[in-house]
Amino acid sequence: MLEGAKAFSGFSVDDLAKAKEFYGETLGLRVSEDKGMLFLHLAGDTTVLVYPKDDHQPAGFTILNFPVDDIEEAVDQLTTRGVRFERYEGFEMNDKGIVSQEGDMPSIAWFKDPAGNVLSVLDESPR
Repeated sequence: MLEGAKAFSGFSVDDLAKAKEFYGETLGLRVSEDKGMLFLHLAGDTTVLVYPKDDHQPAGFTILNFPVDDIEEAVDQLTTRGVRFERYEGFEMNDKGIVSQEGDMPSIAWFKDPAGNVLSVLDESPR
C-alpha cells in the first residue's frame, strides 16, 4: 500500500530561526522554509521536516546520523564552527569526543542541535 510513497522523517525544535541557522550555516546543509516549517535537503534526494513545537522536548536518541569519510576531519571542522561534542558514560572516547570503532559499531561522535536533539557523525570508511 505505501511502497510507492516517498516517506520522510521529521522532528521538533523550540526555535525555528536557531534551527535554520544551525542546520544551514553551522552544518552547511541546504535548507528551505514553507508554511512555518523548515526542510533539510540531504544527499540522496532526502528531505527531513523540522517543525516548531512550543512544548518541545529533545529526543532522547540520535535523530540524524551523518556518515563521513574522515571522522577526525569532520569533528575538527564542526568544532571550528562552534559544535560541541557530547560525552557519554560507558563509551571510551578520545579527546575530541570520538568513540573508536568497536566490533560492528563504526567510529562515532555525537553532538546536539540548539534544541537539544542528538545528532552524530560516523565513519563510513571501509573496515
